[in-house]
Amino acid sequence: MNATRYEKPTIAIKRFRWVFMAIAVIFTYYVLQLFQYQIVNGADYVAQAEDNRTDIISDPTERGMIFDRNGIVLARNTPSYNVTITPAQLPDGEDNPGDRYRILRELADTINMPLSAGNYNEETARGFTPCATDFGIREIVEIASTNWPYQPTRIRCNIPRDMAMVVREKAMDWPGVAVEVESIREYPTGIETAEVVGFLGPVPEVLLDYYTELGFVSGRDKVGYAGIENSMQDVLGGRNGRRVVEVAVDGQVIRNLEEPIPPVPGSNIYLTIDVRLQEAARTALRSNFDYWNYRAGRILSESGAVIAMNPKTGEILAMVNYPSYENNRMSRFIPGYYYNQLSIDEAKPLLNKAISSELPPGSVYKLVSALGVLNEGVVTPEQTIEDPGTIYLVQSFYAHDAGSLKEYVCWTADEGGHGPVDFLHAIAWSCNVYWYKVGGGFHDEVPGNGLGILRMDEYARALGYGQLTGIELPGEVDGLVPSPNWKRFNIGENWATGDTYLAAVGQGFVLATPLQVVNSISTIANGGKHMQVTMINKIVEADGTVSKQLEPKVLWDITKDPMIHTIDGNQILDETKTVQPWIVELAKRGMEMVTQIGGTAYAEYKEYDGFVGGKTGTAEYCDDFALSLRLCGEGINTWPAHAWFVGYEPADDPEIAVVAFVYNGREGSTFSAPIVAKVLDTWKQLKEIDAAKNILPAGN
Repeated sequence: MNATRYEKPTIAIKRFRWVFMAIAVIFTYYVLQLFQYQIVNGADYVAQAEDNRTDIISDPTERGMIFDRNGIVLARNTPSYNVTITPAQLPDGEDNPGDRYRILRELADTINMPLSAGNYNEETARGFTPCATDFGIREIVEIASTNWPYQPTRIRCNIPRDMAMVVREKAMDWPGVAVEVESIREYPTGIETAEVVGFLGPVPEVLLDYYTELGFVSGRDKVGYAGIENSMQDVLGGRNGRRVVEVAVDGQVIRNLEEPIPPVPGSNIYLTIDVRLQEAARTALRSNFDYWNYRAGRILSESGAVIAMNPKTGEILAMVNYPSYENNRMSRFIPGYYYNQLSIDEAKPLLNKAISSELPPGSVYKLVSALGVLNEGVVTPEQTIEDPGTIYLVQSFYAHDAGSLKEYVCWTADEGGHGPVDFLHAIAWSCNVYWYKVGGGFHDEVPGNGLGILRMDEYARALGYGQLTGIELPGEVDGLVPSPNWKRFNIGENWATGDTYLAAVGQGFVLATPLQVVNSISTIANGGKHMQVTMINKIVEADGTVSKQLEPKVLWDITKDPMIHTIDGNQILDETKTVQPWIVELAKRGMEMVTQIGGTAYAEYKEYDGFVGGKTGTAEYCDDFALSLRLCGEGINTWPAHAWFVGYEPADDPEIAVVAFVYNGREGSTFSAPIVAKVLDTWKQLKEIDAAKNILPAGN
């Protein structure tokens, strides 16, 4: 009995010992876990907790406005009212489905939007874009509830202000519904200035990291895609504000955790263009198309560019492309169908042809040869060169090439040419054969290689060809001033005399932009001073402070700054020279004769009330578009031609220079010269109007 009673407690104690050990192990495990959480990883969990309850909010700034030189608004911000729903704030669909349905139905009736527009699937939901959808309110709410329940989702955008006020008033009884005021871009002058002003778009994916660093918010903030909106983004864009806040679980802001950084508004930019002259240039270009297309009974041309600038200051007074695009259609978002339509248009309405098209300049380039042949002593002003209408040249392009006979013609070849031609009449009559011979040499009449391509290139660059002007617009190209090395590397052939002939008249491999053309002639018209081209008149901060004011800048003076390298055979020496001032003045005299009796533009300017200097140009071309239309023939003068004219006024003291380029316009004297005349005439009228109002006129 005693032994039995003694053994039972022993078994019980052993059992409890195992229980105590198990409890100790479990306790030790939790102590270790607690140590891990609080001590080892405590800092990480504290940081995560902080992230869970803090948020960084970017407060949008106000983008700067764009004006013309006289204060006419070209781009501004305007309020747009959007209706939003935050799904998490709507009455619960399970506990109170009737109230939730009532709100959505009443909202649909108020904003004239379908409550439901059919079912949606995963694929269509992925393509959902607020403000650009066919879904009804219920479908939008379902998509938002699944993806971002605590964020406001736009239901309908850009509603009338009166409707927005009604929604805002009723929203007191509609939890989750709100009216958002968004600032969108508006372009009052629209298509008239689209190529200059440009438009905005969402932050590009490739630049997302860059703009995020600057405080931009993807999906909300926009950046410049074209024109001044693009090139002056940093000036116009300002800087967003920044707030570090504590937020509740439903996303509501509780308090600021740091001192807020307020937004900095963008600066306002005043351009050098005069929107009145801009409209006149566009009208002149368009009406010229209409006139010639009507006379021909078919479409001859619907593409071109016009630029007006002040030769003395480098200010761009007008820059027109045709066709262009309506940038107001890009104000909220870029419609894919519209953008695609513009992209595939053969006339390239998205391309700023004034600065981004590389084109054969034709006879306007003869002024390069003109300065060179006199400054290098190839000919004298009084010396005459015979133009029989057609000349022949044997040329070869590679070693052991026996060569072939090639003819080079003047535009008067059918009439037997111009006969004896001196320097001034070679400009006034635009005599091709004269420039062929003095440019590349011709037997005993012009010994050697004439001016030669290397020396010609020196004068081309002195007038601004083959290089960027530095204008404050995106997409500028530098054209092409060809050389023997360029041809050898790019085509695999040696340079031939015939190449020099063509270059002397702005054909062959020579390419230029309309801006380079008007800039080169402006340099001559301005007595040799080559100005910095600019679109910016002044920049004004939000508080009215002028932070930048136009100060005309002379980049170089070809009559004072030695920049023409001496050429010895095929060697370019370090020795440099200037262009003699009398040669510049004689070239100007030749351009004055262009608009006088016998000149190529006399027919257009014989009744013009003004003293105009200028130069016509007809440049043969054969691009992909011309090839697709089978416009390029095999014989002489069988290619289509662009039309050029550049003029300046007054010829003795120019205040404005204008270039008109017409794609496939054929003759510059008939297609482009009238456009320039209309722009010059409008400029004079505006000058008188502004003088009467004591307004500083465009070009001064």
